[in-house]
Amino acid sequence: MTMRRLFCFLTAIFFSLGSYAQPWPSKPVRWIVPFPPGGAADVVARLAAQKLGERLGQPGVVENRPGAGGNVGHAAAAAAAPDGHTLLFTVTGIVTNPFFYQGSVDPLAELAPVIQLSTAPLVLLAAPAFPAAGVADVVAAARARPGAVSCAIAGALPQVACELLRAHAKSDMLLVPYKGNAQALLSLLAGEVNLVFDLPNTALGPAKAGRARALATTAARRGQGPFGELPLIAETIPDFEIAVWQGVMVPKGVPPDIVARLNRELNAVLADADVRRRFADSGLEPAGGTPEAFGELLRRDLEKYRKVLTEAAVKAE
Repeated sequence: MTMRRLFCFLTAIFFSLGSYAQPWPSKPVRWIVPFPPGGAADVVARLAAQKLGERLGQPGVVENRPGAGGNVGHAAAAAAAPDGHTLLFTVTGIVTNPFFYQGSVDPLAELAPVIQLSTAPLVLLAAPAFPAAGVADVVAAARARPGAVSCAIAGALPQVACELLRAHAKSDMLLVPYKGNAQALLSLLAGEVNLVFDLPNTALGPAKAGRARALATTAARRGQGPFGELPLIAETIPDFEIAVWQGVMVPKGVPPDIVARLNRELNAVLADADVRRRFADSGLEPAGGTPEAFGELLRRDLEKYRKVLTEAAVKAE
């Protein structure tokens, strides 16, 4: 090989390697949000995407992919190129979906954790006419009138909460399904159902107006969020703790250094005063932490909800 050919050969290798070693991110970062635009999750995702984009120097582009309880978006993220330019904004449903929907993405096998963004408890609301001052009264009423006490279910975690309540009462409760939390709450306000487990930000208005009574929360400790003064359900029913969380995941195979950079930058986003204020306004507590901690949360919740839903004989459809 002549010196000229050797030089051209080495130059080609150099530029070829360079094309694979481009700095990240080299283009806009896509955020797949498995919910429709305008909802509470979408608002948080857009805030996080904007703030992360400012730190990375590349815009965050939100792509709403709703459907099948989030599975449409989960599948799209799992199938994306593992180059760090596609993120999945996810919620607790990613670990409950496998028990409700056949063909759900396996969050531990097909995706990789980046960070937990937030956490919030559910609030147990009672209709004004339902005679219960606390959780013990709810349990007593369910035992006294099997099948008469109704609990609205809209989504996976409210159903888990109602199933846990029914299991503790050791008596039949009427679980009434709704398409979404908004419909379930409206039914409670109209007196059509007795109980609903709702998110703090949507429960706050009716509770303050006296149109519903907030009895307790599913938090692990008091003082969390706008209903922090309420008793914990766990004070009456041991281990009754349910946290609604939001987080960020990426397709399996994204290089560890990119995952680490995303984690570092998103932790900084969560420390931003404006972000913390807007989270608080939505009844959310910023979380943060390492990818490993978020991965452990995923594994723990997956097993916890597997036990509850298996015992309740819930079948994936």
